[in-house]
Amino acid sequence: MYGLLRHSFSAVPNTALPGVLLCALLSGCVSTAPAPRGEVRGASTSAAELAQSDANRIATLAMQENLEGLYRLMDKLYRRNPAEWRKSGTASREQAIEQVRAAIAQRQPWAPLQGRRDIAALGLALAPEFAGDRVAAFIHATADMIITAHGGKTEFFLLDGIDAQHLYNAARNVETAVWLLAQRRNAQGQPLLLADEMGPQGRNLSFEREFGKIIARLDLLANFTTEKYRRAAISYVHGIVGGSFLQFLPVR
Repeated sequence: MYGLLRHSFSAVPNTALPGVLLCALLSGCVSTAPAPRGEVRGASTSAAELAQSDANRIATLAMQENLEGLYRLMDKLYRRNPAEWRKSGTASREQAIEQVRAAIAQRQPWAPLQGRRDIAALGLALAPEFAGDRVAAFIHATADMIITAHGGKTEFFLLDGIDAQHLYNAARNVETAVWLLAQRRNAQGQPLLLADEMGPQGRNLSFEREFGKIIARLDLLANFTTEKYRRAAISYVHGIVGGSFLQFLPVR
């Protein structure tokens, strides 16, 4: 082996030899195993699931993921706009986040939004003249709008129904909010909040990706809700046809 390496490197100029050696060493150390990128983790089973259909469970999981996506966005927005969480009077960014999470979970109004809810609150949070913690107001209003579109619920059971058009409208509202966030300016001509960035230092489009996931879940759930009733009728027909014609016949 040593002889083969010596023969191979004999034709390489001395100036290039260190680079060749480095490449040879690295090629021997490279693993073919895929890099760890996480894994799918299912939720633990609970007694409440006995009162949920498959559609209920999908809606519940989608809602949980959308809220968690908003909380991730809140943390990212606070990191890019630290002056905002200081307006809330909290001692830290983490404390400001927990206050908003608790208000959303308990369906409490957010005081700086002046009693407004749903799209009215979202409009105020994105108004250039709004002087409060804009990150908290924006996330709270967006979450409130999405929950309202789901009939005011975050968990869904057999007797619960969801309006597909309301879900579709919620997805469009998020799209509009993201556009306004990027386009509107305050009195000083600055963006309402710093979010995505494209410049000489690099590209940061993580905000757009996270918002895109929320929009996609809302659209998918809206489509699934409209399909649910049609598929139920088709399944009923399948049951009738299968019961009559798709049975094995005795052969002895």
